[in-house]
Amino acid sequence: MDAAGKEEISVEDEAVDKNIFKDCSNIAFYRRQKQQLSRKSMYRALLDSVTADRDSTRFQIINEATKAPLLAEVYGIEGNIFRLKINEESPLKPRYEVPDVLTSKLSTVRLTSCSGDSGSLVLADGKGDLKCHITANPFKVDLVSEEEVVMSINSLGQLYFEHLQIRLKQRATKENEEDASVDTSQENQEDLGLWEEKFGKFVDVKVNGPASIGLDFSLHGFEHLYGIPQHAESHQLKNTGDGDAYRLYNLDVYGYKIHDKMGIYGSVPYLLAHKLGRTLGIFWLNASETLVEINTEPEVKYTLTQTGPAAAKQKVTSRTDVHWMSESGIIDVFLLTGPTPSDVFKQYSHLTGTQALPPLFSLGYHQCRWNYEDEQDVKAVDAGFDEHDIPYDVMWLDIEHTEGKRYFTWDKKRFPNPKRMQELLRSKKRKLVVISDPHIKVDLDYSVYAKAKEQGFFVRNHEGGDFEGVCWPGLSSYLDFTNPKVREWYSGLFAFSAYQGSTDILYVWNDMNEPSVFRGPELTMQKNAIHHGNWEHRELHNIYGFYHQMATAEGLIQRSKGKERPFVLTRSFFAGSQKYGAVWTGDNTAEWSYLKISIPMLLTLSVTGISFCGADVGGFIGNPDAELLVRWYQAGAYQPFFRGHATMDTKRREPWLFGEEHTRLIREAIRQRYTLLPYWYSLFYHAHVASEPVMRPLWIEFPDALEAFGVEDEYMLGSALLVHPVTEPKATVVDVFLPGSNEFWRQKSEIKVSAGLVPSGVSEGESVPCLSPSFWWLPAVLGVPWSGMTLRHLLVGKEHVL
Repeated sequence: MDAAGKEEISVEDEAVDKNIFKDCSNIAFYRRQKQQLSRKSMYRALLDSVTADRDSTRFQIINEATKAPLLAEVYGIEGNIFRLKINEESPLKPRYEVPDVLTSKLSTVRLTSCSGDSGSLVLADGKGDLKCHITANPFKVDLVSEEEVVMSINSLGQLYFEHLQIRLKQRATKENEEDASVDTSQENQEDLGLWEEKFGKFVDVKVNGPASIGLDFSLHGFEHLYGIPQHAESHQLKNTGDGDAYRLYNLDVYGYKIHDKMGIYGSVPYLLAHKLGRTLGIFWLNASETLVEINTEPEVKYTLTQTGPAAAKQKVTSRTDVHWMSESGIIDVFLLTGPTPSDVFKQYSHLTGTQALPPLFSLGYHQCRWNYEDEQDVKAVDAGFDEHDIPYDVMWLDIEHTEGKRYFTWDKKRFPNPKRMQELLRSKKRKLVVISDPHIKVDLDYSVYAKAKEQGFFVRNHEGGDFEGVCWPGLSSYLDFTNPKVREWYSGLFAFSAYQGSTDILYVWNDMNEPSVFRGPELTMQKNAIHHGNWEHRELHNIYGFYHQMATAEGLIQRSKGKERPFVLTRSFFAGSQKYGAVWTGDNTAEWSYLKISIPMLLTLSVTGISFCGADVGGFIGNPDAELLVRWYQAGAYQPFFRGHATMDTKRREPWLFGEEHTRLIREAIRQRYTLLPYWYSLFYHAHVASEPVMRPLWIEFPDALEAFGVEDEYMLGSALLVHPVTEPKATVVDVFLPGSNEFWRQKSEIKVSAGLVPSGVSEGESVPCLSPSFWWLPAVLGVPWSGMTLRHLLVGKEHVL
């Protein structure tokens, strides 16, 4: 590494160029799997190999071309969940199975074998309401509820499983020659990236060779699918064409493009499907790079392959096919059978946990900037909120508060007395959040680095030394949070005795934990880096940030001896991250389109278990004009995590810097947040104990209103409050969809808006608890009764009503 590589990185240019990120055509395992699609399914279930015990039913699946066997296991799990695992029967070495995400040992339901013939097997749960029909040749699974096929697995023959193998150059064994899916010529091996994969100047050497997996799922009668964050895309998932799959691969994408299926900061491999009368979920438990293709066929015929009277049943219906592809690991998929949205949310939280109950202060307004310069700057901004009578709860400090981006330290010139600064905030019942990233500056005089190096706590490179990459401090090593001992040690760094200058009002922000490596492939870690247990980074990339947040949250819990709930915000996340804190949408831009896309992005996070989510108010990048900033505050006040934030090269944008009238509008938007604080807290309590999303798309509360299934510019907070933020400049009217049982209202209604008005509604028969007596409720019913809700206006200012 040259000298420049050891200097601090103080500019953002490292993370801007979109050309350094892959699309599907650059991903070798995607190309390999797509080669198979036109071919007939090669897999057959050997039903004479079936064995069963209390927990599962097992049988072999054989590849007819290679004769290589797989082992399939089917589990019934309490709460109407099926689990299907497919692995090599005798792999050369163990394949990675994702640990620590599932909440505990799952309670299984014994599956009983019922009617079938020599070519099929039928497994039923204890009640007999749900059945798995397994067809032997070609291998297929139908999930049946009350004699209706709701889901089929491998009906398109896209089961794909690359067996681990020993590399022999120029090898052309009889087994490979007979495998129609593998071409062993040198040219094709290079093109398909079997042992090496090139992208730009980087070469990914695969010591274990190709290990990709894939499987298709057909959802019968379903056209509306949601989930698989994180993408800057619509809430309802779109059909994908060739080379246009949704990518799940955690990356640091500064100023990400909107309406794009590229992976950004986090990944939750969980998809929901909804139709009239039923909701389903598919949870694909895999932490490697994953691609998802979706295709809806409007009218298809489907016949259940089985014996008995139902065999003749054939139905013409729509069908949506979902094709999951992952670079490595095993197939481990959970089928959540609903039937209601509420049932699916409970089933998923049974697997991965519910949203952590946040401390009350974290539901207020947060003020952040990269960076508040010093203690005097913090003091002045804090005083500004008091002077302008604007409530807020949390001050934030970004990377510049540290000594040369050495986390757990303070810049002695800028922040000479951090405890005094925190005591000033404490005197006003406010808190402080500071940043702690996973990269650790290479510096033997930095105690955190020296101790981690001594203990062998860093991720290793493929040659066995500590992995080193460039991030904010310059040359850095990366803590291996997949190691329980590293997590335990890191948690201890938050103890008051270890973290000098910290107090019990200090909380934590985990950033750059995809992980971000500025000069690495796609600005992240090389896939052949080595983690605890000798696992390659490719196996677990998407779960790295999950472990970082886990260790941080545990550190804050230990710091208070279990008396205080932690607050930890993370940029990178995975399934189950909801157990540890909050998530935000990353480096957005100060444009109206980013305000608008924040709604579907947050709805998608919410339905996949992560209720504590938000977007940077005003946009992180660029300078919003006063109108955009006001509208963003008004929207953010009605989103779960409410923080203003901006990058270092933007103009200052504290709420009082845009003129008296705009200050008034922002003040009243923030005050409205505090007015509803009791309601917010009750919503999070229900999310924690009953798995109910806080921010809800309309289809959850109105599952039989077909017109609501695609609405994404308005949403429900709990079951009581409908919100439609204004997301267009110079808007004088907005079209609000009013769901409910009265057919007259199943349409868009035009509502007049002004600078201080956000259309909002309260569900009929519901009450919303408020905090301040200075705000009041006033119905503003429009014209005719609406049996679903009573429409009300949320006005900002003296007329502030709901």
